[in-house]
Amino acid sequence: MSETNSDQSPGPSPDYVQSLARGLSVIKAFDGEHPRRTLSEVARHTDLTRATARRFLLTLVELQYVRTDGSVFWLTPRVLELGYSYLSSLSLPELAGPHLEALSAKVRESTSVSILDGDDVVYVARVPVSRIMTVSITIGTRFPAYATSMGRVLLAGLPDDALDQYLSRVSFSRLTGKTISTPEELRAELDKIRADGYSVVDQELEEGLRSLAAPIRDANGDVVAAVNISTQAARYSTEAVLAELVPAAISTADAISADLGRTQSSNNHSTATR
Repeated sequence: MSETNSDQSPGPSPDYVQSLARGLSVIKAFDGEHPRRTLSEVARHTDLTRATARRFLLTLVELQYVRTDGSVFWLTPRVLELGYSYLSSLSLPELAGPHLEALSAKVRESTSVSILDGDDVVYVARVPVSRIMTVSITIGTRFPAYATSMGRVLLAGLPDDALDQYLSRVSFSRLTGKTISTPEELRAELDKIRADGYSVVDQELEEGLRSLAAPIRDANGDVVAAVNISTQAARYSTEAVLAELVPAAISTADAISADLGRTQSSNNHSTATR
C-alpha cells in the first residue's frame, strides 16, 4: 500500500496561469541592487531557461516595460503604471487605516480621521483603543465642527469666503462650560490654528475629554481631512498633549497627506496616458 505525503504543498489551482506568473517573476528580477541584468542573469534568477527568459524579456520590450541595448536589460518607468493602478484604487479610509493603527499603537489612544460635511465633521476612519466618551463613535458619527479639534482644523483650512458663510449661519450650543460659543471666539481660534498647524480642544465637546488634530492635505496643499487623537483629561495634561501627542499627530497627518498626494498623482498620470 502506497503512502501519501501529507506535508506536501498543494499544487497551483486550476485557474493558475503559469505564463503570467513567469512574466511577473521576470519583472521582479530587477531591483535596486540589480537595475540591469543580462539574459543569463534573468534566467538564473527566475529559474527559467534562457530561451523562455528571452521570450518574456522581448515581450516586455515590445510592451515598453523593459529596454535593452542588445546585451543587458532594464525596466522602464512604464512599470510604475502597475503600482499606479493599485494606488489610484485606494480611498482615504484605506490609505489612513495603517497610519492610524501605527499612531494608536504608539500613543495608546484612540485615533480618527474625519472630513467636513456641511457644518459637521464625519468620521471616515477610526481606531478605538478605549471608550472615553459617553457617546459611542463609529464610522459615520457626526459632531458640530466648531466644537471638535478635527472640525476646527477643517474650518481653518476653508477659503475665507467659505469660512465667512459658515460663521454667518452656524448655531452655537454650549456643550460644556468651556465650549466656544460666538463667531468672534471661533474666528480667533481658527486664526491661531492656521498659524500653529494643529488644533487642541480641551473639554469643549465633552467634560473630561481632550483632543487634538492636524490637517491632511491633498496634492494641491488643500486641507481635505484631519487626523485626531482623543484622550482623557486625567491622563494627559495640556502640556503633555502639546509635547507628546501633537508631534505624533502632525507626523501621521503628513504621512497620510504624502500617500494621498501619490494616489492623486497616479490618477492624474493614468488619465494623461489614456
